[in-house]
Amino acid sequence: MDQAEQLRNVIKQKSREAPPEKARVVTVTSGKGGVGKSNVAVNMAVWLQKMGKRVIIFDADLGLANVEVMLGAVPKYNLSDLIYRGKSIREIITSGPMEIGFISGGLGISGLNNLSKDQILYLVHSLSELNEMADVIIIDTGAGISDSVLEFVMASPEVLLISTPEPSSLTDSYSLLKALYRNPIFLRDKVRINIIANRVNSTEEGNAVFSKLESVVSQFLKGEIYFLGMIPQDREMENAVRSQKVVSIEKPNAPSSRAFKVLTNNYLNHEYEKMSVRGGIAQIIFNILSRISS
Repeated sequence: MDQAEQLRNVIKQKSREAPPEKARVVTVTSGKGGVGKSNVAVNMAVWLQKMGKRVIIFDADLGLANVEVMLGAVPKYNLSDLIYRGKSIREIITSGPMEIGFISGGLGISGLNNLSKDQILYLVHSLSELNEMADVIIIDTGAGISDSVLEFVMASPEVLLISTPEPSSLTDSYSLLKALYRNPIFLRDKVRINIIANRVNSTEEGNAVFSKLESVVSQFLKGEIYFLGMIPQDREMENAVRSQKVVSIEKPNAPSSRAFKVLTNNYLNHEYEKMSVRGGIAQIIFNILSRISS
C-alpha cells in the first residue's frame, strides 16, 4: 500500500468516527491582495468575542503574517510543531487580545501529504479538539487563485469573499469564483459564498459591488452568491491599518468598527440551512489532504 492510499484509508476511517461538528468554520479569502482580507478576519473575530463567542483564527496565509502582526501575537509554535515535535493543540495556540486564539499554519497544508499513519491520526485527533475549544474557527487564506486557496474554499461550508469597488478587485474576485465553479470537484450546493464589500464610500457603492458580482456569477457561472454586508472606508480604519492595529479594539465607535459589528451580527443571525461538515476543521483539512494525495 503506497502512502497516498494509506492516507486516504485513514481519512475514511476517521471520517466515519468523527463526531458532528460543534465549531462553526468559515474561510475568509479574496481574489487579490491588499483588499483588507485579514483586517476583516481579525475585526470579525473581535466582535464575535465581544458577543460571547470563543474564536480561533487559523492562519493559512503562509506568505504573510498580517494576522499575527495585527493581533500583536507572535506564535512560538505552529502546526508543524504539533506534528513533528509532539506539541499539543493547546501549546500551538497563541493568545491574542481579548483571548482570541491564533494558530499559524507553519509548513502549509500541501506539506502534510507525506505523513505517517500515526502522525495523521495525531493531527486528526488534535484538530478535532478545536471543536470543544471554539465556537467559531476563522480560516484566513492567502489571496488569489492558487491551488492552496481554492482547496480551502472548496472544503469549507462557509466562505467570506472580500472585494472592494475597484475594478481590479472585482475582476479578481470574479476570477476566483470562475476558477472555483469550473473546478470539477467543487460541490456548489455544499458551500455558501458570502460577499463582503470593503472600503466603500456609500451604501450604494457597497450594493453595487455585490450586484456586479452577482450578475456575472448568475449569468456566466449559473451560480448563487449572497451579500453579507459592507465596511466603509474611514480615517480611523486607515490609521489602524497603518499602525498595524485592530480598529474595533482601538476605536470601537468608529464607522468601520460599527460596520464590523453589524457584519458580525449578520453572520451570526443570517438564516440559512447550515452545511454540515463532520469533524469541523479537522475534516476540512483532511478533505483537502485526501485530494492532494490522490
